[in-house]
Amino acid sequence: MNWILLIIAGLFEVGFASCLGKAKETNGIISTYWMGGFFVCLTISMILLYKATQTLPIGTAYAVWTGIGAVGTVLVGIFIFKEPATFWRIFFLSTLIASIIGLKYVSSH
Repeated sequence: MNWILLIIAGLFEVGFASCLGKAKETNGIISTYWMGGFFVCLTISMILLYKATQTLPIGTAYAVWTGIGAVGTVLVGIFIFKEPATFWRIFFLSTLIASIIGLKYVSSH
């Protein structure tokens, strides 16, 4: 169950990073709404990370949480913010995903 909480926490990390990107692109009240979304996502992400670390090793949980956030944020950047999807970005993104899977595997055994 705590692995599921950790994955959801990572997805909310993607949410708060994405909200920062949208807040940067907008202004006025719309930017304020995006910042509100940032704080909501940040709070939920931190609470879920805290709950997950009650039974998971902190080093593994933190690495997986940041990895999910990094992978998700790069994908949002590519698909939403039209950032470049170069060979090397995709290559290193793939190695990051393999590392996250590896950490989960070695932490489960």
